[in-house]
Amino acid sequence: MLSLISRNIPKSLWGRIVPTFVVLIAVFAMWRAFAYDIAPVSDPGALEFSSSRLARIAAWQQTQIDAGAFSGAVAAIARNGKVAYLRAAGYRDRDKTIPLQPDAIFWIASMTKPVTSVAAMMLVEEGRLDLAAPVHRYLPEFKDMMVGVETTDPASGQSRLTLEPQKRPMTVEDLLRHTSGLVYEGGNTAVQKLYRESGLYDTGLARDGTLNDFVSRLARLPLAHQPGEVWEYGHSADVLGRVIEVASGQPLDRFLDSRLFQPLGMIDTGFWVPPEKLARLVDAPAGARIRPDRDVTKPTTLFSGGGGLVSTAADYLRFGQMLLNNGELDGARILSPATVHRMTTNSLPPDIQFAGGDMGPRGSATFGLGFGIRSDAASSWVPGSVGSFTWSGLWGTYFWIDPAERLIAIQLIQVAGDFDRFTRPFRNLTYGAFLVPDRGAPISATAAIDQVSLDELVGKYDFGQSSSSRDRMSPASSFFGIGADIETTSGGARILRPLDNSPAAEAGLKPGDIIKEIDGTPVKGLTLSQVIARLRGPVNSQTRLKISRAQVDLIEIDVTRAPIYIPGVELQVKIDAGNLVAEATGPWPILDFEKGKPVRLKAISGSEFHVDSGDHTRITFERDSSGKVASAVLNTGPLEQRGRLVIKRAS
Repeated sequence: MLSLISRNIPKSLWGRIVPTFVVLIAVFAMWRAFAYDIAPVSDPGALEFSSSRLARIAAWQQTQIDAGAFSGAVAAIARNGKVAYLRAAGYRDRDKTIPLQPDAIFWIASMTKPVTSVAAMMLVEEGRLDLAAPVHRYLPEFKDMMVGVETTDPASGQSRLTLEPQKRPMTVEDLLRHTSGLVYEGGNTAVQKLYRESGLYDTGLARDGTLNDFVSRLARLPLAHQPGEVWEYGHSADVLGRVIEVASGQPLDRFLDSRLFQPLGMIDTGFWVPPEKLARLVDAPAGARIRPDRDVTKPTTLFSGGGGLVSTAADYLRFGQMLLNNGELDGARILSPATVHRMTTNSLPPDIQFAGGDMGPRGSATFGLGFGIRSDAASSWVPGSVGSFTWSGLWGTYFWIDPAERLIAIQLIQVAGDFDRFTRPFRNLTYGAFLVPDRGAPISATAAIDQVSLDELVGKYDFGQSSSSRDRMSPASSFFGIGADIETTSGGARILRPLDNSPAAEAGLKPGDIIKEIDGTPVKGLTLSQVIARLRGPVNSQTRLKISRAQVDLIEIDVTRAPIYIPGVELQVKIDAGNLVAEATGPWPILDFEKGKPVRLKAISGSEFHVDSGDHTRITFERDSSGKVASAVLNTGPLEQRGRLVIKRAS
């Protein structure tokens, strides 16, 4: 088009027009890139959010900051293409002297993986990358990789690593769905020990190295599993990044910048933070291991597709909005809708169990091409629609996208250690901020209720693990067991965290412990459901666990099973000065009810009450066939929330 215009313009005039024309093109490009406004709307109610309940997010984050869990946090929530919430809490530095701003830059660690996955699928659409092709078509050094098989001598009890050839070659799709056999170094398997002892990290991750060097080192080590047989988190996305370099003919940073970041207007996303932006970089958390690849203050030539990027909440919102828009943002088409659909639906065969993610109990979700996917609402412990997809980063960066609700939510923190405990509160507070349609009008009618009738309503009501009227997960229930979050690994069952005051905690189990045997039965090879079934049993019965702990020989620990109740959304109803009041007593607030803030309920009838302020929540008490109060229903209707009476006691 430029050449057609130039043919009809005299050269003398063309010399004066070109600069102006170029500037206009640049301005148009910038307008297109930034047409998605990241400024929060003035009225979140237009997006069906309660302003007062959105404010609970910053309040909860502040309690964590005050407790020393992390220094600061940025949260962003968008719905229907508009930003409902973008706010920072706390501080940018560990010393808590510099207030955190919403445009703060974070090392997003494994939130890099979805970006790399999108880049790979762009090349697939262009015919330059074949999902079904063996990785060695692009990286010949991967052709003869062996698979490490660990066996134990029955007589001596000593383990031995033997090498076997691949049954089938690792494919590009294996890299995208983490079924490549590549793992990370954390763990006690023989292959993971080789990773640590090989110099792969101390030498291979130097910032003046290259992705080619690192991947070549990785190819000299054995795989932990046969390709296509086991889902396990690892260096798949780093290898995928190198495949992108080969297929595109460009370094990964250049490809991402020209094909993703510039078209999407992601102006603060890259593999290092330039000097003029260092004042916005959030400090690494205290106690965190700073490997060379994590020092994002220095330029690098090693572009980790698995965890190298820095970004901001605003930038990642743009990336998320592109995905929510089925591959397009502000006129920039990144992927086709069909490709986005393929990436965000299950890619795992039925015989491969997903063993990671934050969707709830391990096994209640699955994996697509670069994303964890919520596949089972009934057993999940976090709210959200089936089909939501997500991922997180090592130091606590986290996002999810809910296509059914047209929702994107991001929380950026920097914390060393277990960060999963910060994802459930954020999800609950986000979904808990949704308004219930047609419930905003106050009610003028009141009814007089006698004291005996009020007494019948007193008690604690359990609403399950979700504060959201958008969710239909099953209510939490008690079970008999040891009380620990676990996941299966190739070497056994890893303790993610013992629940507070649980038998596991009292027995001394620690995060990272690997359960090798349960009552003499080896755990290796069992599914997650089989492990859980063996850990559960009659109350007061004992189970003997053989545990592998870092730098400690195998130890045996006896754990006495007990009733395990996982608290969720609880509403305590009681009488105060002759009035019926309700207060949330579990870890999550719900609608107008918060912990430590009893709210008076006004009677509409003998069984129906309402809150005469806030969001005017209505609460209806229901009775069973015998006439006894059995449940409480908030905002009866299509989006009602139902709680069962679990504790009946006098006020």
